[in-house]
Amino acid sequence: MTLVNVWFILIASLWTGFFILEGFDFGVGILHRYLSRDEPDRLTILNTIGPLWDGNEVWLVVAGAAMFAAFPGWYATMFSAFYLALALILIALILRGVAFEFRGRDQSPRWRTTWSILMTAGSIVAPLLLGVALGDLLHGLPIGSDQEYAGGFADLLQPYGLYVGVTLVALCVLHGATFIALKTTGDVRDRAKRLAGRVAPFVAAIVAIFAIWTHIVADKGVLPNPIEIAAIMAIVAAAWFAGRGRDGWAFTLTTFVMAAVIVSIFTELFPRVMVSTEGAATDLTISNTASGSYTLKLMTVIFLLIFPVVAAYQAWTYYTFRRRLSRTDFEDVTEE
Repeated sequence: MTLVNVWFILIASLWTGFFILEGFDFGVGILHRYLSRDEPDRLTILNTIGPLWDGNEVWLVVAGAAMFAAFPGWYATMFSAFYLALALILIALILRGVAFEFRGRDQSPRWRTTWSILMTAGSIVAPLLLGVALGDLLHGLPIGSDQEYAGGFADLLQPYGLYVGVTLVALCVLHGATFIALKTTGDVRDRAKRLAGRVAPFVAAIVAIFAIWTHIVADKGVLPNPIEIAAIMAIVAAAWFAGRGRDGWAFTLTTFVMAAVIVSIFTELFPRVMVSTEGAATDLTISNTASGSYTLKLMTVIFLLIFPVVAAYQAWTYYTFRRRLSRTDFEDVTEE
């Protein structure tokens, strides 16, 4: 296996890690108002990810940096094509971060409600647009022989890409609900379990359609590949466990499904990195967009030195904040 192949796998893994970890973050942001009855409830839900959310977003930064260093041609074309969409994603992520930090700065209900709405909006927009971007990579965009994007913003909004975005948002909702159920006690946990049980069958149907459509878009027939079949089986099992309140198993399975959805896109894409609607001759591939051998070797050494430290630190953070939260931890919060 060449270093070019290795770095494609690493980038796919980084994107997968981001959606696994940030997926339940997005879900918590979407659901924190819906699953709460008062301010202690909302604080209970938000604090399930309070120590974790900013570390999870590091995976997105690292994935982008790895694309820039390992496949500069891919990075340049993709980021120029998705310039406006990426700006909107950045705004959504910034609003989420600011909302986390500023929401508790004032006791006014209007203040808190405003930041909660912005957090919810950012938590929906970010996975939606990221899903559109990933779906467009496989569906195809107008790319010329000079590796320049030749379309406009409207070309990004094609049905398959939009459906991938919807799939990721739906998965984030279910992933977030199972995470909240896993990390809380009492009424908050019960409401999260009931919600997970109600939405799981609908998410299972969405994922099943995604798996079939993805294989068709890749021009490989109707029958999904093993990863896509595993995603369908896992989401059906997640729906079963969620409906019976088995939050540990449900969260484990939604984690697997989130990973399988992202991996299936990259699996169907390989060895291409962006499909061109102008013909296979203008597709971007791992070969015609990669950095030189020396750069890839140097990056590999740096990655092997730094990534284990980052992963160990994040694992320690999750271990340290592993306990369940109860609304009694936040009942001293007063609302004016």
